[in-house]
Amino acid sequence: MTSSNQENEKAKAWKVLTSLAESTAKDSIQDYFAEDTKRLERYSIELPGIYLDFSKNRVNNEIFKALMNLAQASKIEAHRDGMFGGERVNTTEQQPALHTALRDPHSKVVVKGEIVADQITRQKQRMRQCSDAIRSGQWEGVTGKPITDVINIGIGGSDLGPRFVCTALREFSKPGLRTHFISNVDGAEIDSLLAGLDAQTTLFIICTKTFTTQETLLNTNAAIKWLESRLNIEQPQGTPHFLAVTARPAAAIEFGFDKANIFETWDWIGGRYSLWSAVGLSISISVGHDNFEKLLEGAKTMDDHFLHTPLDRNMPVILALIGIWYNNFLEAESIAIIPYCERLGLLPSCLQQLDMESNGKSTTLSGEAVAHTTAPIVWGQTGTNGQHAFFQLLHQGTKLIPVDFIAAVKENLGDQFQHKVLLTNMVAQSASLMTGEASDNAHQHYPGNKPSNILLLDELSPASLGMLIALYEHKIFAQGAIWGINSFDQWGVELGKRLATSLLEDRSANGLDPSSQELMRRSGLED
Repeated sequence: MTSSNQENEKAKAWKVLTSLAESTAKDSIQDYFAEDTKRLERYSIELPGIYLDFSKNRVNNEIFKALMNLAQASKIEAHRDGMFGGERVNTTEQQPALHTALRDPHSKVVVKGEIVADQITRQKQRMRQCSDAIRSGQWEGVTGKPITDVINIGIGGSDLGPRFVCTALREFSKPGLRTHFISNVDGAEIDSLLAGLDAQTTLFIICTKTFTTQETLLNTNAAIKWLESRLNIEQPQGTPHFLAVTARPAAAIEFGFDKANIFETWDWIGGRYSLWSAVGLSISISVGHDNFEKLLEGAKTMDDHFLHTPLDRNMPVILALIGIWYNNFLEAESIAIIPYCERLGLLPSCLQQLDMESNGKSTTLSGEAVAHTTAPIVWGQTGTNGQHAFFQLLHQGTKLIPVDFIAAVKENLGDQFQHKVLLTNMVAQSASLMTGEASDNAHQHYPGNKPSNILLLDELSPASLGMLIALYEHKIFAQGAIWGINSFDQWGVELGKRLATSLLEDRSANGLDPSSQELMRRSGLED
């Protein structure tokens, strides 16, 4: 099919969905259930370890079919196969996006003449050796004491992903070995953490792809000064108290790191997809490398599902299309991520970065302005806390906000009755958002017809967590393919950073707008 023919087919599919949005505007989800006794069966998918119920959506069989036609017209399968096959899907930077290869030891993808699986295997072997040595107490600081505290210094994907996984899998962490994360350039964060630690038993992992990230390098320098003063040594970054993870090993060596303590990542791994690489070293140390491998295996299970399952039974594709339906045809501007699991508390923040940095674009792959709205605003909080914060708006507000509820059925931590109460609340919220409740008192009327997806993990394990993260990665990629944008660059983060660097160097507000000039003056930033 030629490019023009594809665009024509896509335009037709878009037109059909626009018409359906108008004709079904007053439809009720409850009526959809009443009209189709097999709706739940049709609108749910179960894989080993994870169950998706998408039946509580404003989607009927006609809409579902039209969404599938849009996916076909958008060549979702070709885009997917290109990504897995190592095509340069990151067109603005002329790079492939090979986070899936990190999970596939049998990948045949070649970059610059070398099979990437071989490079990945070498780094994972080094990660295991390092992790095992630290966890067993064999890795010692300069005074001969074993490590008790590991601090990951990074920002964005070098922080959020590993931080989330370590928090979610704390059940598997080693007693007596604590993992911490520092990201913000606000010096109060690192000062507060270091105040309670013993320098003799503290190890820092510096995660920076380019070794130029301002926030990470400033925090690294603060860590170096702390060790210098506490241990009375020079160049502590060259000691066993420091590890580096970077795509620029030469820069780390120039900074003073021991070559043996540098782990490599690559330009073909985007930051927000990097937890599966050596950027996940903190995960390997925290929960053990065997569990890190299980995390990757879980993601590989979802990769295989995405790669080989027909679109109409494909979890990531279905979630992507439902999101497109709300975002582009029902004018929903956001999506709420509500995990009913405290250990998944950072999931909304992780998906916020993954979605909004990947698809928060206004330019197509061909360099033209997009014709439709792209990424939604992603936000959320754990249940039941969210019920006492913003569920009022979900139930009775004027905005359409689809919700993703996520929970683990089996819980190995905490009181089991409390866990039942937690899950019961999730079911009740999902049901009541859909059904609503009529009342003669307008203030107590619940309109209902509020949509949600429900994702149930059998339990929160390394494998199921890997599946969950990969599910959202592929959902977001599929949406980017439909919108015709590059989901793997992030040029929008550069302008503000460049201006901040310039202002720090010049110490002058000349050339700024009047508001920014005054802010510089009031903040004491001008010489």
